[in-house]
Amino acid sequence: MEIDGVFSGGGIKGFALIGAYKAIEKRGFQFVRLAGTSAGAIIAAFIAAGYRSEEISEMMEELDLEQFLDERKSIIPLKFMKWLLLYWRLGLYKGAKLEEWLEEKLKQKGIETFGDLPPESLRVIASDLTNGKLIVIPDDLPNYGFDSERFSVAKAVRMSCSLPYFFEPVRLAASDGANIIVDGAILSNFPIWLFYEKDKLKQKRPVLGIKLSPAAEEQPKNNIRNAIDLYGALFETMRQAHDERHIASQHEKDIVFLPVEPFLTTEFKLSNEKKLALIELGKNRTEAFLKKWTY
Repeated sequence: MEIDGVFSGGGIKGFALIGAYKAIEKRGFQFVRLAGTSAGAIIAAFIAAGYRSEEISEMMEELDLEQFLDERKSIIPLKFMKWLLLYWRLGLYKGAKLEEWLEEKLKQKGIETFGDLPPESLRVIASDLTNGKLIVIPDDLPNYGFDSERFSVAKAVRMSCSLPYFFEPVRLAASDGANIIVDGAILSNFPIWLFYEKDKLKQKRPVLGIKLSPAAEEQPKNNIRNAIDLYGALFETMRQAHDERHIASQHEKDIVFLPVEPFLTTEFKLSNEKKLALIELGKNRTEAFLKKWTY
């Protein structure tokens, strides 16, 4: 059966999305259109490129995540240099290694640009801080003077994964200057709204979402005791509010919620045991959901 799929962001927690894909594939569902943010953009891109769940699982289990922590070399003492990078480069790590890895893996399936994919088969979300708006890639690329079909899929996913202050943002050159692009999760961590029609009769096929968080009623409350807690709660509220409101007003019954709170978004030293635990969590939760899913 053909469906459309949406994968949320969540950094390293995204290993759970692989398990979810295993369960979906096992039930015989085939994705026609895919969308994702950050880690969800990586999985969505691999699926759109033709990777099977076992291929992604093997690739990710063998992956040394620390290779993506590509610091800029300098003769300046490390601690001081990190502050300089945050100030001038806006991120601790370049993000180049991540993009190179994505490029290599996608190329193995014959995918380099969006023109190599079926039309409308993949959309990823990023945030344009220069202009203060959300970007849907490849749809919005012509607004920046780019040919959508010739734009690198790896570059688009890298843009969606640019966690602020962690990875350097992507500077997207356009006719009116460079635009600072960061993680899509800032504005929409779960873009399921891309595939819902206001008129249900126009809905082309079922939409299935995989979200790296508990359902709304299971969400823990923010414990705000100081300014740092306040900043964290402020950021989290801004990040989630748009998507949560849409979920509540649409089809929560079409979303698999994966509670991955014990794991950290930037845990790049994740052990193989934890990788497997996340994959298994995603698989088990999704299998249980699909047994009851009424599409």
